[in-house]
Amino acid sequence: MATAMHLDMGEIENEPVRPKITDAKGILQQNREFLDFFWDIAKPEQEIRLKAIENLIQYLKKSEKVDELKYTLKRLVDGLAHTREAARPGFSLALGQVLSVFEEVSLRTAFDQIKEKHNLATVKKKLIRNAAFGNFFGVLALSQSTRLPKEPQVVLECVQLLQSLSLHREHLRDLPRKTMVDILSETSEEVFEEVLLGALQTDLSSAFSTPEQLQLLLVAMQKFPQVLKPKKLKKLLGTSTIITMDNIPKLTEVLKMAARSVKKDRLLPAVALDLLQISLKEDNFELFWRETIINGMLKEQPGPTHYLSYRLLGSALPLLTLVQLKQVLNGEVMRAYGEHVVSAQLPDRFKFAPEMETYVGDFLQGCDEPEKQLAVVVAFSLLTNQGYPVVPSFWRVVQHLRPTALQSYVDWLKDMFLNPQLDSCLDFSTRRQKENQEGGVQRENCIFRLRKWIIPRLTSIVENNQVKREEDLVMDVARFVFFHAFFNAKKATPDIPETEATLSVPLDEKTRVVIINSFFGLLQHMNHLPLLGNSPEVVARNQRHVQGVTGDGSMWIYCLVQYANALLNQPKYAQSTQPFSPEQRQTWDSMLASVRTLMKKSKKGQTPETSAFQQLFLLVGIHLFKAPEDLVDLMKDLQNCMEKAQEKKSKKKATEPHWAEVVVDILLSLLSQPSRHIRHVCRTVFSNICPHVTARALTAILDVMIAYILYPKYMYYLLPQEEEQSDASDDDSEEGEDEAMEEGGEVDQNFRIELMKVLQNQGALATEEDGSDDDELDDEAMMKLDGSIAALFLEQKKKMQAKKDEKDKLKKEKTLVRDFKIKVLDLVEVFLAKQGSSPLVLGMVEPLLSVIESGMSSESDQQEQDFLRKAADIFKNQLCRAKQYCKTVGDRQGELHDLLEKLMTKAQKLSDSSVSLYFFSASLYLVKVLRGGVPGASLRFMGNVDVERVSDIFKGALRSFMTRRKSPLSGLMFIDLFNRFPVLCVNLLETAVEHITTGIREHQQVRLAGSSPQQLGSLETVVETAKNKVVQEKLVKALELGLFLVKNVNQQKLSVALEPLKKVLQSMREVLGFRKTGQMEDTYWAVMKHFGVIKPKRDRIRKTKEDQAELTAPKKKKGFLPETKKRKNRKKQLPVSEQGAADANTVPLGKPEQGKKKRNKNKKQPGEETPGQGLAKKAKMTQSAVKQKKKKQQGGGGE
Repeated sequence: MATAMHLDMGEIENEPVRPKITDAKGILQQNREFLDFFWDIAKPEQEIRLKAIENLIQYLKKSEKVDELKYTLKRLVDGLAHTREAARPGFSLALGQVLSVFEEVSLRTAFDQIKEKHNLATVKKKLIRNAAFGNFFGVLALSQSTRLPKEPQVVLECVQLLQSLSLHREHLRDLPRKTMVDILSETSEEVFEEVLLGALQTDLSSAFSTPEQLQLLLVAMQKFPQVLKPKKLKKLLGTSTIITMDNIPKLTEVLKMAARSVKKDRLLPAVALDLLQISLKEDNFELFWRETIINGMLKEQPGPTHYLSYRLLGSALPLLTLVQLKQVLNGEVMRAYGEHVVSAQLPDRFKFAPEMETYVGDFLQGCDEPEKQLAVVVAFSLLTNQGYPVVPSFWRVVQHLRPTALQSYVDWLKDMFLNPQLDSCLDFSTRRQKENQEGGVQRENCIFRLRKWIIPRLTSIVENNQVKREEDLVMDVARFVFFHAFFNAKKATPDIPETEATLSVPLDEKTRVVIINSFFGLLQHMNHLPLLGNSPEVVARNQRHVQGVTGDGSMWIYCLVQYANALLNQPKYAQSTQPFSPEQRQTWDSMLASVRTLMKKSKKGQTPETSAFQQLFLLVGIHLFKAPEDLVDLMKDLQNCMEKAQEKKSKKKATEPHWAEVVVDILLSLLSQPSRHIRHVCRTVFSNICPHVTARALTAILDVMIAYILYPKYMYYLLPQEEEQSDASDDDSEEGEDEAMEEGGEVDQNFRIELMKVLQNQGALATEEDGSDDDELDDEAMMKLDGSIAALFLEQKKKMQAKKDEKDKLKKEKTLVRDFKIKVLDLVEVFLAKQGSSPLVLGMVEPLLSVIESGMSSESDQQEQDFLRKAADIFKNQLCRAKQYCKTVGDRQGELHDLLEKLMTKAQKLSDSSVSLYFFSASLYLVKVLRGGVPGASLRFMGNVDVERVSDIFKGALRSFMTRRKSPLSGLMFIDLFNRFPVLCVNLLETAVEHITTGIREHQQVRLAGSSPQQLGSLETVVETAKNKVVQEKLVKALELGLFLVKNVNQQKLSVALEPLKKVLQSMREVLGFRKTGQMEDTYWAVMKHFGVIKPKRDRIRKTKEDQAELTAPKKKKGFLPETKKRKNRKKQLPVSEQGAADANTVPLGKPEQGKKKRNKNKKQPGEETPGQGLAKKAKMTQSAVKQKKKKQQGGGGE
């Protein structure tokens, strides 16, 4: 070793002296701050690059050193061909900024350096790509310097360089051509004519070859029309204009190339838009659109060419005249777009509709001509698929319409509803629809589909808050929808504008159901409608969240009720589809009288009760048109309820129910209706009458959730009808029957017996007595048999279908019940929010717990999960954690203590810990209620709590928790108890210490050790075996709980003696030391810090080099394996019969094999076995192999 080192040193000494390092690039002369700019410019982060460029410019301005400027220019030119793609734009931008700021650097100098550094003729083959990018980004930098138009000769050479770079399309694609277009757009007409025209002669002449060359010509024509006159174009192209019949095929091919080039980018090529503008300028737009787009691009298969046509259509909207708009929007491009929208509804299909919506929205937003706006929205509304428009009924673009255009569009929609003009629609059918409908499309079905779209289209205009609408427009739409939902026009009258226009095609029942549902959806949105207008008064009132009223303060629903009353009072002109009986009309009139009476009282002083009854009367009154038979009795109950509410208390009879109970009964009846409007009104009404709700009324609400009982007889008076589903089922009756037979599963045994009887009676089934197997039935007997079998199977099908209908009915009813219970929870939530401090709240504890408990154990469909989640959220946040709670219990102390004991007993018996948590939280809530709230009371104040009894209850729970292995209780529950009620904590200390020190199971001894200083006395026995992993975890938990105890005692200033704990901790330090770092050590010192003991700092002694040299072992030579590491195949040296014994005796038990590499014991690999497991498995495998070998030998001897 020493000899080798001596030889090496000798060789070094004999080497010739190296020449002195020269600073060829001047790098050593630059400071570090200056050089760091270039490193940052090359970084991939854009923000860092931009900041570095800005700092570089500022530095060069301050330094004013010529050599640094030259070095900057050289360094930036070198970086243009950087191997990192993200760095090239950074150097290009930096070079452009430097040339723009420092005009003393001529563009000729920079251009010559770029050509010299990145010369494509002399560069190596593998660096051609980088050199091509270097030239391109260099020209781009010169263009960005804004100085290029001032030096025409440099402009010419840049264009020539870009033309040569166009040959490297595999690297640069179309970037050189696009840069040429940018340079051309910044060049003056004089420079173009004198300098560039000659250089671009070839590109301009071959403009119909590529999209880039065509775009270059089109930009030049738009920029320099005085240079490229028709005579010049005739000389270059052979034609004086671009759009001619001879050029159409060439233009079509160029556009197809452009469409394929942007397939992944999904944007409109610039050449297409330039070509459209040239066609408009040359007054040849119709020829271009018809021949190039319709007869050229659309003839291809759906794909990039079609998408280019759609994008060109959207981009052309702002450029066309009104006549051209109507021509284009009623052509084949729109029809193709409609077919794409319908076919793209399938999953995993590219959808162009959002992009077209953006085009139309931008056009409407920037257009100031209402006629054009109306033409566009009407044209898209007329694009129909078998009568149904392809644009959605809720189309956001209408929010950009001018008020006059919006009013005209609403009038057009109403006229189209009354007189459907299918001939004016641009209708189409997909290929699959044509195949499925051999007989053609029925006109009635198309009219139904069109009207089915128009009504939601009208209501969506009112519902969209972004639409600039007035009150007259909103009322006009609401009156129109209401009239055609419930009335028919008999004779025209100016007093009712809706009667002046008659229906050309009468409304069928399906259409009327759609209108009725749309009306009540519209009513829901009008109930939330803010004030309309832009006046300061309206803005101020909207800030107070005034909703559902007009400018004069009237409710929208009341305006509709007045309109309905006007229609009922003029039966000569308007006839109701369901005329009222005398009793129903009397109910209607009494409702109006009650509302007027309430409105007069509200003018004197508005009260919550008055507002609640007014809303209920109007709600039930407007629903009389939908279900008059069911609501007459409900209206009478409401009338009586209002009269009782207005009577004095002395006049009320004790036997009669309280008026609030009747209102709650009515609200429960209304909530069975699947209507968002009714749900909102019921919630509002209940919030107004909350102060008057009695215990019986609240019990009625809670019973609905608990017993699944639908109380009132009006529960199903407004269930949704299924006309559409019944019609659909008629069309597919055969399929439904087949499905019913399939769902039947196994064949019914009774049906099998009946079938065998039929066969035996007809002689088709042989019996053992006659033995007539070979006899055949005659034709008459066969016909009779076929009829009997057909009748039997038909009867069986009816039975199966009846079973299926019954199953669906039960499922539907179950869904309605769950939905109803979710709505009822709204009332519970409202009551807790409004009357959280009422004693009635205490009656909600057990029902809500029953709901949560039953929900946890029931089926877990989405609706049930929503109901359970809402109930649990209300119980936890609105009840147990509410800031307002009942603080006066009166004479109910014993009742609440009994309830507390009942809940804690139930919590210990549950199997689910999550449910037990809610019971435990309810128990803490009851303790809080019993304690009451006294401002400024100390922690020891417990109010009406029977401390001894409550402590015994929680002691029993604590014993159950500490002794039962599968206890549903948890330590966090008791910690929450101790934090909120420290008095109970002191009473439970002895029980906690008893189970911590003498607990039966080791894993439970420290689960709740955070309550007593004596609990850590058991640590003395732990110290001796602290190296055991299980005991270490136990010790860590004990220390954490000790830290919790000491911190709470110090913060709350409790009278608890901590000296015993301190002595135990000090004895632990003497035994274990606690000098290292780790979870146990850190927790220990965190506890000791509260006693004023700080962790001592360790004195670190640095080792000398000699000590380190002694400790470091000599490195092993690489390149070969030692003999002990080489694998020895001993099996080849033994006969086959001795291999098993040799394998079993190869590795001694308890010792690793000598040739195996030692692994880190603490780091277990995935799927790796511990040594004990491996040996045990190996021994078992060896024993089983020996047994199998013996069996084979015995079996062989027997054979």
